[in-house]
Amino acid sequence: MKRILITGGAGFIGSHLAEALVAEGKEVVVIDDLSTGSLTNISGLRRQANFHFIQASIRDAGALRQAMESVDFVYHLAAAVGVELVVKSPVYTIEDNVRGTEDVLAAAARAGSGVLLTSTSEVYGKSERECFREEDDLLIGPPTFGRWSYACSKLLDEFLALAYYREKKLPVVVVRLFNTVGQRQTGRYGMVLPRFVQAAVRGEPMTIYGDGRQSRCFCHVSDVVRALVALPRQPQAAGQIFNIGSTEEISIRELAERVKRLSASQSELRCLPYDKAYAKGFEDMRRRVPNIEKICKLIDWKPTKNLNEILRLIIAEQCKSIAMAK
Repeated sequence: MKRILITGGAGFIGSHLAEALVAEGKEVVVIDDLSTGSLTNISGLRRQANFHFIQASIRDAGALRQAMESVDFVYHLAAAVGVELVVKSPVYTIEDNVRGTEDVLAAAARAGSGVLLTSTSEVYGKSERECFREEDDLLIGPPTFGRWSYACSKLLDEFLALAYYREKKLPVVVVRLFNTVGQRQTGRYGMVLPRFVQAAVRGEPMTIYGDGRQSRCFCHVSDVVRALVALPRQPQAAGQIFNIGSTEEISIRELAERVKRLSASQSELRCLPYDKAYAKGFEDMRRRVPNIEKICKLIDWKPTKNLNEILRLIIAEQCKSIAMAK
């Protein structure tokens, strides 16, 4: 792979991925409409001769055609993100995720370019398994709860990607990301860890949605990027789904308490019921722990940063940001 396209490449994960590929000497093209991405994320890259940026939506046929020129491989990261956006704008979420993926897969098939599709742990739905395997049955909530529209739209993306693999022989890899975190992640769209860190460093109340007993695993973006770079280089990965995430589980209340302790914050912890934070009838997954045996077996991958290391990095970044703003 010499020329690589990243859709949504000005976003949190996409910008880190672009940096890694440019550092390898790859020619990288990013297309992003900046609806959730930021030019700040790619400010350093724009000075690189082997980096190219197109500000446009992937649903702009002309812009996508331009972005696909001479591309060997596509990382498709562009998507509607964040629980708050999903709850408030379900039509946009569904249309943007599904139609955008349709357009990218069709363009890749015409160009003969391989694709890595980033999906989400949300597709596992309400299952109460101890940890989730890629082959597990999925249990999605009813359509009357708009919260599940994101999971369903990303699951349809997976079905479509694998259909392209089977029917059109398009080399496609699907990855399900479990709570990727790190520097440059914003809390604007409801992401829990940056919200907690920002509040703690500023001495503001830290708001826990629900009872705080729901648990999650958090994987640093540098570890996720290592997996994203390595997987497409394995021919056996084509037509497969892989979990990418940490297996270090923590409850959301414990996470808030740890952020508070590590940042030496005096912030108050507050609980806010889901129906007040989002919408009446909102449902959440109680646990979200990945089984990562499949990806470990194929590329010998596992996370290298534990949660305390991750928290210290994010807290340090936030403290620096506040100091620079003064």
